[in-house]
Amino acid sequence: MKIAIIGSGNVGGALAQGWLRAGHQVVIGAKFPLSEKNQHLATLIGKDKFMGLKEAVQTSEVVLIATPPTAIFDVIAEMGELAGKVIIDATNAVRQKPLPYDTVYHALVDKTPAQVVKCFNTTGFENMLNPTYGELKIDLFMAGDSEEAKKVALQLALDAGFGACMDFGKGDKVVLQEQFALSWINLAIMQGHGRNMAFKVVWR
Repeated sequence: MKIAIIGSGNVGGALAQGWLRAGHQVVIGAKFPLSEKNQHLATLIGKDKFMGLKEAVQTSEVVLIATPPTAIFDVIAEMGELAGKVIIDATNAVRQKPLPYDTVYHALVDKTPAQVVKCFNTTGFENMLNPTYGELKIDLFMAGDSEEAKKVALQLALDAGFGACMDFGKGDKVVLQEQFALSWINLAIMQGHGRNMAFKVVWR
């Protein structure tokens, strides 16, 4: 797939590396001159993977949003035509909401014609770099109303090395999924269990 990543911090950078290893075509939508963080990522994946935000989006089929939630309105204004594209919202608006919306997902659904899914938001970037724990591959979760976007998210989760990407429900479950992400943040950081922990669903 041709994938544009908007927001090349820890999460965006980790997924870029995993998807490139899986054989996808990945570009980073960035501002020039590149920030220090982007310069570091460029040493890992190549400076040729960086281009302007609009150009990155327009040359891609799938767009991953990993920016601060309140930046989404500026991002939408810059992306250009989005009809026929899949957008993956990897943000969490648990501290800052993109008002008047509860989540970036809801802003994207309301303001763009793209197929939107919430995914890649329920664990830390360390787990995105390496989702394997011994013989286990950890799980991801997704939510949204677009079945097409969910199929894309599932494939990209598996390609990044996750064991499964469970359907959390439709758009009315997006806020719940963000609260689930906050549960990981609480356990890993606030409760001091460390970031090398993850969720795995098991059945009897």
